[in-house]
Amino acid sequence: MSGAKFEPKSVDGAKPRGAEKSRQEKASTVEAAPEVDGQAAPPPDVIEPDPELTPEEAEQARKRYLLRRFWISARGYWGRGGDRLAWPFSIGLLILICINVGFQYGINVWNRAIFDAIEQRNARTVYFLSAVFLPLVLGSGSLVVAQVFLRMTIQRRWRSWLTTAAIARWLANGRYYQLNLVGGDHTNPEARIAEDLRIATESPVDFIAGVINAFLSASTFILVLWTIGGALTLTIAGSSVTVPGFLVITAVIYAAITSTSMAVIGRHFVRLSEEKNQAEAEFRYTLTRVRENGESIALLGGEEEERSGIDRTFADVLRQWALLTGQHMRTALVSQGSSLFAPVVPILLCAPKFLEGSMTLGQVMQAASAFAIVQGAFGWLVDNYPRLADWNASARRIASLMMSLDGLERAEQSDTQGRITRGETKGGAMLSLNNLSVSLDDGTGVVKETEVVIEPGERVLVAGESGSGKSTLVRAVAGLWPWGGGSVDFHAGRRMFMLPQRPYVPTGTLRRAVAYPAAADNWTLERINAALDKVGLDYLADKIEEDAPWDQTLSGGEKQRLAFARLLLHRPDIIVLDEATSALDEKSQDKMMEMVIHELPKVTIISVAHRAELEAFHSRKITLERREGGAILVSDIDLVPRKSRRNLLVRFLGTGAPYRKAA
Repeated sequence: MSGAKFEPKSVDGAKPRGAEKSRQEKASTVEAAPEVDGQAAPPPDVIEPDPELTPEEAEQARKRYLLRRFWISARGYWGRGGDRLAWPFSIGLLILICINVGFQYGINVWNRAIFDAIEQRNARTVYFLSAVFLPLVLGSGSLVVAQVFLRMTIQRRWRSWLTTAAIARWLANGRYYQLNLVGGDHTNPEARIAEDLRIATESPVDFIAGVINAFLSASTFILVLWTIGGALTLTIAGSSVTVPGFLVITAVIYAAITSTSMAVIGRHFVRLSEEKNQAEAEFRYTLTRVRENGESIALLGGEEEERSGIDRTFADVLRQWALLTGQHMRTALVSQGSSLFAPVVPILLCAPKFLEGSMTLGQVMQAASAFAIVQGAFGWLVDNYPRLADWNASARRIASLMMSLDGLERAEQSDTQGRITRGETKGGAMLSLNNLSVSLDDGTGVVKETEVVIEPGERVLVAGESGSGKSTLVRAVAGLWPWGGGSVDFHAGRRMFMLPQRPYVPTGTLRRAVAYPAAADNWTLERINAALDKVGLDYLADKIEEDAPWDQTLSGGEKQRLAFARLLLHRPDIIVLDEATSALDEKSQDKMMEMVIHELPKVTIISVAHRAELEAFHSRKITLERREGGAILVSDIDLVPRKSRRNLLVRFLGTGAPYRKAA
């Protein structure tokens, strides 16, 4: 927005794009990702699937792209705009892993020496090695603790960085609201940001650290096995066969068998984990819906129907868990069998050499220890395959949300898709709609070109049958609906406040609810109590500092009265009322409108309502009529005679007749 500045004082209000940041927004961008600080590259281009692909191949291609899309954002943590401690902590973790492998080798050598000393009955060496063992254990333990600290710190800071970026993109320009209006795989964004993003940032750090540790351990102790084991000579059918590095060959074959078995058995892990996570998210969403709509459900007696819906979603969760349990059982069988055989196999292989005297007891035990470490290294991926599957599922869910946000951001920057622009009015007009048209994100028309000028102090009622686009029009005016054409211009420096049919009531004290979104202490208790008294909520004055679930406690009418109390505190220049008195009876509605006009005599009001009684509180009425291709403005009537005519721009919209006007 090039000129007009708005400072919304309520979440009921709408902040046009480009408006001055509120204190809360500034706080949320202190450590924002480069994606949201205005310096990042645009969202990735859409990759259209090859039309020659089968549906199954197209789905696989989509899943591969989702993982790529996740890393496009996630790797920024180590980029120029990322966390300044990301690289120092990552390098430090790598160094600790290397040193710890060295300690493992030291303990392996100690293992050989102690058993050789025991075999030789060398008490002095046994006592010396016993004394050496304690520092080795303390050193290795300290390294492990330091590794845990760095690993979890990287996970925590990476999650914080990426969550901040995701939330900032989600909240920017009303995208959290626009996601409800567009298609795509972005259901339950709160669960994706809270839970899936946690898994998506924890597992890669564990995985990379584990792979590095496994590679270094395997490389180190394969050399140990090769050195200790040497060659094994077998006599087969009278011929001697020498197998060089027999322990190494056995370790590789053993690991290949177990890994292949695990890969075959667990090939469905990714799909089942993804389906299980989706089922869990749907179950949480169903429960949340019941809580949020508890009053309506209770009044209608819909408990049984809701119970039926909850049971269905929970049954799906249990079904997915049952399928996943079968996978875990099969992989546990392979993993447990491998762990039982691994310590025994090297001892059996080394037994002939030990019995013939070419290998000491210490060498046998060192080989057994090294073999177990190598198997643990080779089997690390096998043991962690379920977690890798969980990560795949979570990363894809996060990437799906990112792709939906990409689409909205791309639409904001696109020159081909129509966007409603915002600017300043010329002259003294408070608001002007210039060739304004409103459409869906796919281009479907909702409201056709409309030109209207609203002067300061005018009270305009927007009327029309249900579905004619009234609420969509006022959302476009408020800046919540971006798609369409033309412009919405405001008087420079004026503040707008929007009251929807269902006002938002935040958690916390009643004082915070009245002051929202400003700080609760921005006004004295006397001012807040006076506002409550004027809207008929004076009986709540003694509960002003009470922390309670006010969203569930207050009735629909009380919430609407609370929203009007906010008006009295914030005193905006423009008020947009979208069925804001629908929960009030006619008498209460009249009092509320009279109070607003009396307390804010110069405020400009734009109302959407069905009640004819509201005409008495407005000076002008605009009527929309639904037509093919979008609603049009069919009449613009003065409800109150005026000495001077206002400036009204009229545009002929192909209806065959001009607007009807009356003085």
